[in-house]
Amino acid sequence: MTTPLIMLFLLVVPFIVALLLPANVNRYIDFRDAAAVGLALLFIFTGMGHFIQTEAMSQMLPPWVSERILIVQLTGILEFVIAAGFIVRRSRRLTAYIAAAILVLFFPVNIYEVINHIPIGGHAWEPVYLFIRAPLQLIILFWVYWFAIRRPNPAEWKDFPRLTRPSNLPKAAS
Repeated sequence: MTTPLIMLFLLVVPFIVALLLPANVNRYIDFRDAAAVGLALLFIFTGMGHFIQTEAMSQMLPPWVSERILIVQLTGILEFVIAAGFIVRRSRRLTAYIAAAILVLFFPVNIYEVINHIPIGGHAWEPVYLFIRAPLQLIILFWVYWFAIRRPNPAEWKDFPRLTRPSNLPKAAS
């Protein structure tokens, strides 16, 4: 069960580090950028799994799916592309929509894995895994929405000047 902890760690640590930097340093940091770095690290980590455990991950797909290894490898590449998209500000919002769709579309594979006791990493996940994976999936989806899809309202940040550079916020409506 260490994989979900690693995923959560990769997701939140860049944001937490940015928060903990001294005020004279973090006033130049856009915390949405730090959150996007966490998303990129998460998708790099999960994308690597598609190549490190290709055969095991291919078993997560039902037997009627052809070219399972190729699908696993292509989705690994897709996760690397998503990671890159989170780093590039101009593509971040579109990337976030794609990532959210992928998170929702791939979740049934996790359910199939648990129901059929598919061994990944040397053990078969029990149904209790869904009680960990489902909330983690929701946390990731929330993170994608809050920091990459949602457009911040400058009025929300007026009491928190350290949390983002004003230059990155949209102009307030007059």
